[in-house]
Amino acid sequence: MNFVQLFSDYSLITIVSLVVLSFVAGFIDAVVGGGGLIQIPALLISLPNQPLATVFGTNKIASLSGTSVAAYQYSRRVRFDFRLLLVIAAFSFVASYVGAKTVSLINVDTLKPIVLVILILIAVYTFMKKDLGSLPSRTLSTRRQLVFGSLIGMVVGFYDGFFGPGTGSFFVLGFVVILGFEFLTASAYAKIINCITNISALIVFVRQGNFLPGIALLMAVFNVLGSVTGSRMALKKGNGFIRVVFLVIVSIMILRYAYDVFLKQ
Repeated sequence: MNFVQLFSDYSLITIVSLVVLSFVAGFIDAVVGGGGLIQIPALLISLPNQPLATVFGTNKIASLSGTSVAAYQYSRRVRFDFRLLLVIAAFSFVASYVGAKTVSLINVDTLKPIVLVILILIAVYTFMKKDLGSLPSRTLSTRRQLVFGSLIGMVVGFYDGFFGPGTGSFFVLGFVVILGFEFLTASAYAKIINCITNISALIVFVRQGNFLPGIALLMAVFNVLGSVTGSRMALKKGNGFIRVVFLVIVSIMILRYAYDVFLKQ
């Protein structure tokens, strides 16, 4: 099968729309997380006949590619506490796996109203605290950082496996509010941890063959381009820019969950 044949089943409009939205998703995800809020709906609308698992697998390949590049970009400018990073990553990995397993046992829709309320509180809190994330807000002992970091990893990691969209944004908020990081540092940590939680899910999808090779490759390229652009802009413009994008993404998540709770049949 040659390169052209990989895309022979798709219209030019489908390919162009997925390319453009993959770039936008990569840009947003690199800044503050939440790229899945754009990329997954784009795939669902453009490829309505594909199984949900195939859509998720294709999305994971593209998003992991962009997130990995963003993580590298941040790592060149942000100093990490690697022990803290490793602990959070480990708890997030396990919790994400447990969350994915729990999906079949609990009706996800019953918890969406709770998530909606949490998102509204997050938006109001971030908007009211104008200086949130502009500077490190608290200094925790190493032990407290490890304990609170582990809790963030468990809660948000579980969410990633159970729900998914906006995981990076929840990590950013947790690192800013609980660990006292500034937005730039929080985004850097979130990128690394999000890579870890995505890898476990991607292993499952690839083993099951639930992905579209051509579309996944094309979207991965443009997700990476968007990610490079977004991470460079975030590093250049700093915390104020990241805060604004964070508020925009949380607002989109509120609208999405409000639709699911009140309008979706």
